[in-house]
Amino acid sequence: MKLQKLLRQTGRRLAAARLHYGHGTDNPRDEAAYLVLRGLGLPFDCELEIEITKAQMSRVEGLLRKRMRDRIPVAYLLNEAWLGGLPFYVDRRVVVPRSHIAELLHLRLRPWLRRPPQRILDLCTGSGCLAVLAAKTFPGAAVDATDVSPAALAVAAMNVKKFRLKQRVRLVRSDLFSALQGLRYDLIVTNPPYVTTPSLRRLPPEYRYEPGIALAGGRDGLEFVSRILAGARAHLAE
Repeated sequence: MKLQKLLRQTGRRLAAARLHYGHGTDNPRDEAAYLVLRGLGLPFDCELEIEITKAQMSRVEGLLRKRMRDRIPVAYLLNEAWLGGLPFYVDRRVVVPRSHIAELLHLRLRPWLRRPPQRILDLCTGSGCLAVLAAKTFPGAAVDATDVSPAALAVAAMNVKKFRLKQRVRLVRSDLFSALQGLRYDLIVTNPPYVTTPSLRRLPPEYRYEPGIALAGGRDGLEFVSRILAGARAHLAE
């Protein structure tokens, strides 16, 4: 079977399964490309006429069954999630990266930043994706990346090492600003928990594979947002 046919068949099966998307894709066709191509270690711009071996077919079938039967996000099946054009390691210790802040970093936060930041803070870093993207966007900056979860910081450390940024990205265990007394930054980025308690109870099965601590934002979803806004003044450079 050729790759193109396998992609079409996989897309049709995903559509028939009535799954929920939102962990890197938003439709069955893109999900099929994600699962098949990256599941086989192929680039997204792979030639569609290549022949797929029986071993490769078996690999795809195993992934597809887990996706449809168990509703596990593809990112967790592959231990890979893409953000800002980069592949990050992920597992169930962290949420699957999907922050729109990546797009703002790609634009170098124009027109809001008048000059490149020298010190950057990424609060609630999770997998470390935004810290890595910030460090790559602003190569002259030092980045602190914090999280309250030691498990999340272990994943972040893997990504910092993967992109060879250990000299510029410092990982700190901290409940928001608690371990950062006296430190100030030119830029603070954060994708904190923001799901309301009522919404948390109604999330599709795919989201229940993610750590609840990274999603639960309190009754109105603003518990952490409010704390961040209240504490930011003490940690932002003028």
